[in-house]
Amino acid sequence: MAAEVILLAGLEKLKLRVANETLGRDMHKEVNDDNYESILDAKKYEVAEELGLKEKIENVGWENMTTKEVGKIGGRMGGHIGGQMVKKLVAMAEAQMAPVDNETVAETKEHLDNKG
Repeated sequence: MAAEVILLAGLEKLKLRVANETLGRDMHKEVNDDNYESILDAKKYEVAEELGLKEKIENVGWENMTTKEVGKIGGRMGGHIGGQMVKKLVAMAEAQMAPVDNETVAETKEHLDNKG
């Protein structure tokens, strides 16, 4: 149980760090526990506006948007944020792994870079 709490705390720190590197930079604000949700909501509306969906959201509400429309917004946001989080997690895992030969590490990094 204690290990789970430590893991969750670590993931929360990572989430905020990545949020600051992506959302915080884009929104020109420091992201913390208190403002994370409001900054995330502001970014959703910004992306919705870029996609021409903001007026529809204002007229019918999020609950009446199609899955495709909401997916476009989430995909635009989540792709960048999620990708950065995965890169950080991979780097953390690499740092904790038993030493492997440099060729294997280079091949793995190249493979991951080509996927993202």
